[in-house]
Amino acid sequence: MKAMVLNQYGPDAAFEQADMAAPSAQPGQVIVRVAATSINTVDTMIRQMGKDLPLAPDLPAVLGMDFAGTIEAVGEGVSGFAPGDEVYGCAGGLADLQGALAELMPADARLIAHKPKRLSMREAAALPLVGITAFEGLQRAGVKAGQKVLVHGGTGGVGHAAVQLAKHFGATVYSTASGEQAFDIIKSYGATPIDYRTETVADYVEAHTSGAGFDVVFDSVGGANMTNSFDAAALNGHVSTTVAMVELDLTTAHFKGLSIHVVFMLIPMLHNHHREAHGEILAQLAQIVDLGGVKPLLDEQTFSLSEVGKAHDRLTSGQAIGKVVVEV
Repeated sequence: MKAMVLNQYGPDAAFEQADMAAPSAQPGQVIVRVAATSINTVDTMIRQMGKDLPLAPDLPAVLGMDFAGTIEAVGEGVSGFAPGDEVYGCAGGLADLQGALAELMPADARLIAHKPKRLSMREAAALPLVGITAFEGLQRAGVKAGQKVLVHGGTGGVGHAAVQLAKHFGATVYSTASGEQAFDIIKSYGATPIDYRTETVADYVEAHTSGAGFDVVFDSVGGANMTNSFDAAALNGHVSTTVAMVELDLTTAHFKGLSIHVVFMLIPMLHNHHREAHGEILAQLAQIVDLGGVKPLLDEQTFSLSEVGKAHDRLTSGQAIGKVVVEV
């Protein structure tokens, strides 16, 4: 099979086309013919930092975590899937798990689900990592109907999924963003955009919650913005974050009695820990998608497998609106 591999790590590491032996289905696995894969920030971090990250695979490495495709073979002990099934998931591209930048990919059957019927392969490939992350963060925070939810970065990969899911769960949703295009996207999800460049936290907390704060704050931005999340949260509120690698003063969180939820969705893949939870979330996401509750936001530029380096550059440029997808 054809694959795009990295033979070295670093800022200038280039993907190279290689012919590799096709994988065979081991017990508990399926073999997927990959139709599309999306690029996530963690993919670009692995490429640039390599073994400085504990989750980087050994070289030569086949990256690519998210995928959508068709099952070609099913291993011993797998139930619920058969050759010809269209599936999607986040199941490789780190540690000892081969990624999706190849024609064929072995995947733990616990990490996949049947593809949403109303999505194309390209759209479905954009959803797994960000969808699972958003779902888990909102679930841990106990989002429910009637609450007010603030999502920081509502047109980003995780953020756009979190806005739509919070709305689907019945919350009144607000999202920070900048620029008319981003505002229009957030409005199309039934949420209220907040211009973080012109409005202070105090301003929008007063305007939208009469000073009480938001029941749940979902922070997909991180860094210094985490303190904004604490400031925006209500007493005994919840803050879910996907970017907690920062030193913070927790004084505000303490005096507000906040619950802080750190989401690192790669744990099941890295540690073989409750992998079935991801398959279950993906199955629920597929149902929500088919009900019209979530639609992936895709960047307008398209890339083929041989152009994966350009796809990485597109994501790291900061110019992409929505998920960057590679068609295999």
